[in-house]
Amino acid sequence: MTQGMINVAYIGATILFILALGGLSKQETAQRGNYFGIVGMAIALIVTFIGSVTDNYALLLAALAGGAIIGFVLAKKVAMTQMPELVAILHSGVGLAAVLVGYANFLEHDPNLIGVEKSIHDVETYIGILIGAMTFSGSIIAFLKLSGKIGGRPLLLPGRHYLNLILLLAAIWLGFSFVDQSAQGLGLTPLVIMTIIALIFGVHMVMAIGGADMPVVVSMLNSYSGWAAAATGFMLANDLLIVTGALVGSSGAILSYIMCKAMNRKFINVIAGGFGTPKKSSSGAQAGPAGNAEDIKSVDAEEAANMLTSAKEVMIIPGYGMAVAQAQHTVYQITKSLREKGVNVRFGIHPVAGRMPGHMNVLLAEAKVPYDIVFEMEEINEDFPKVDVSIVIGANDIVNPAAQEVPDSPIAGMPVLEPWNGKTTIVLKRGMSTGYAGVDNPLFYKENTRMLFGDANDSLESVYKHINA
Repeated sequence: MTQGMINVAYIGATILFILALGGLSKQETAQRGNYFGIVGMAIALIVTFIGSVTDNYALLLAALAGGAIIGFVLAKKVAMTQMPELVAILHSGVGLAAVLVGYANFLEHDPNLIGVEKSIHDVETYIGILIGAMTFSGSIIAFLKLSGKIGGRPLLLPGRHYLNLILLLAAIWLGFSFVDQSAQGLGLTPLVIMTIIALIFGVHMVMAIGGADMPVVVSMLNSYSGWAAAATGFMLANDLLIVTGALVGSSGAILSYIMCKAMNRKFINVIAGGFGTPKKSSSGAQAGPAGNAEDIKSVDAEEAANMLTSAKEVMIIPGYGMAVAQAQHTVYQITKSLREKGVNVRFGIHPVAGRMPGHMNVLLAEAKVPYDIVFEMEEINEDFPKVDVSIVIGANDIVNPAAQEVPDSPIAGMPVLEPWNGKTTIVLKRGMSTGYAGVDNPLFYKENTRMLFGDANDSLESVYKHINA
């Protein structure tokens, strides 16, 4: 293939990637967006293989086949509840690839690069390895947190911000040292030291972030992986990889900003790590239960069904518990039955419900819940006083009044859905355990709250039977 043909194909792939991002911005067009992305990536791989590869075809084909098999197996095996940790571990792969490509480029020592051109290439290599190593280790920690292999509570080391600053200054100083030594045919030592520092920073950055804020971490690491890919594109002089990485990096950064705004967090604190963590309080407001056990009012499935069928306005608030129980299909059946009985059913979705952005929207779309009855938090929060029954399915932190009522809470200031302003709230939970942020929920003890204990899907199936009895 001529370079002109390669460039045209790359432009076509870039357009498809842009269309993919545009399609993924709405539920109605998300499937089409995925198809655009698949076609664009297929074009990119085929054109690169035919037009740019000049040797080691067997090795490359083996790598492509291995990657395709792994991707296929993961897509078939991983449940929707495991998608957040899958995304995190895939980000780690992008980061590791950037590190390996960076070292390969450095060790190659291209003799055609001299003077300013070599210095620029060295800076590209250094930045690519820096971002890649940070993305790799940070994504591994995110995976361990999201999968429950390590706790969700933030690790707050004394002087952690000073530690971050020291690591940053050390990385900058090592960067100058690397470029200087590389001009003399050296530079491996500062590069290795910087890689270790970047790995440490990635671990510390994510460990310092609390569980309630992990959805923002996922989108932030998505952004980092994009910039790592863009840096790799500069190293390889591949225009498509540069553009694709920039698209992923910028879209991830925009999503992180939107989510930070929705959670009342500062974007700069996301980058620094340790955002959204509580200040020490002598009041002990965070310790112990948020109410008295005698205030808890339980209901059974039949009572819950009667409340729902007697209501005119019902708001369903799904959370991670719905995903774990795989209850979205039963939720749809209940929704369908209630609407047939003349009940106006709507869904309220918090921006960080679940463990990754859009988690609940994907589950509801999978269950065929109509898009036009699914609303974002800011669209329906003011409607709760008109709602007869709100049903909270496995959600905790996103409906926690402590965000508004407890100044030193780990989720203080985070906008939340406000079902307590409605007439009655039914909360489906296995027990009285806290949410991912480790904060007890005052909602469970309120006068107009009823608790329906048990597995969410089992409880909902029983409610569904009573609705149609």
